Amino acid sequence: MSHLHFKVETLEAFCHDAFSRFGFSKEESEIITEVLIMSDKYGIESHGMQRLTRYHKGIEKGMIKVDAKPEVVFETPVSAVIEGHDGMGQLIGHAAMKIAIKKAQTSGMAIVTVRNSNHYGIAGYYAKMACDKGLIGLSFTNSEAIMVPTYASKAMLGSNPIAIAVPADPYPFFFDSSTTVVTRGKLEMYRKAEKPLPDGWALDEDGKPSNDADLVLRNIISKAGGGIVPLGGSEEVNGSHKGYGYGMICELFCSIFSQGLTSNHTHTDGKGGTCHGFIAIDPSIFGNSEEIKKHFSTFLQELREAPKADGQERIYTHGEKEVLAVAQTKEKGIAIDEKTLIEMKQMCDYLGMDFHTYFDVSLKEENYEGVY
Repeated sequence: MSHLHFKVETLEAFCHDAFSRFGFSKEESEIITEVLIMSDKYGIESHGMQRLTRYHKGIEKGMIKVDAKPEVVFETPVSAVIEGHDGMGQLIGHAAMKIAIKKAQTSGMAIVTVRNSNHYGIAGYYAKMACDKGLIGLSFTNSEAIMVPTYASKAMLGSNPIAIAVPADPYPFFFDSSTTVVTRGKLEMYRKAEKPLPDGWALDEDGKPSNDADLVLRNIISKAGGGIVPLGGSEEVNGSHKGYGYGMICELFCSIFSQGLTSNHTHTDGKGGTCHGFIAIDPSIFGNSEEIKKHFSTFLQELREAPKADGQERIYTHGEKEVLAVAQTKEKGIAIDEKTLIEMKQMCDYLGMDFHTYFDVSLKEENYEGVY
């Protein structure tokens, strides 16, 4: 896979200008950009610049409505249901977590659920929003069906990630994981690299193992069958039922509480219909929040100092690698795949932007066709 490195400031300027051209306000463009750039800073390439073409196509086809505003349609002191009106997922997610944070600061905890949204980037961004305020944050989202339930042959659930961020020293606990073995974005990256998928990731339309990223992606889009397996694989002996169950828990906080579309009904008839869930908890409802933070930090340090397996030099706690990735990004910039750059060039052409104002590179655009 051919990658080029760019300064964070260059990519931020590009995204700001692009989303402004799409019709988003300055503040909205900054929020969308921040979510995308955070993913690349953390080393999660599948959900950063690599996702731009998804939003481009969604807006172009009318699935994402630029002028939509999230609306609270049901509310209590500790909960809310938000109607997204098919808006941009990052903006709806940001607004929903802000509501959850405000309620938690008043009432101790809050759960906010969203329907009729779109892809919102990495789940961890919203969990981190709460953590930055000294709260415990959780974030969930369903998606277009890509997970094949245990012993099934057709995708019925999304990647359905679960993210949690908890205050700690010297850095927060930060866990963000899909409940599938990998995300759809990872398959897109393998397709761009023209590499076969590793064994145990995906199934074809007959429910048989497949290493063909292009085939699996096309089947997901056309809802022809097959998809990605749950955490634990495709059989119970390796824990497939656990990943499947975690995906169902995510669905509960997203589509069921909001009475929105379950994953198997999203992305039909030109409608996204994605649903999200957000939880914010004030640790002080359990006692002194600083003492709780100190107690947790001690445990995390004990984990890092646990005996190492043979040949291993370091034990990481969740969130530690992201801190290291941010430091590396400051030094080397963000790595962008050449085919992702072609997609960004195509977006520039659509928006009437000069690609070379931002990127001094030559691209071979011929014979490249994305799948979305």
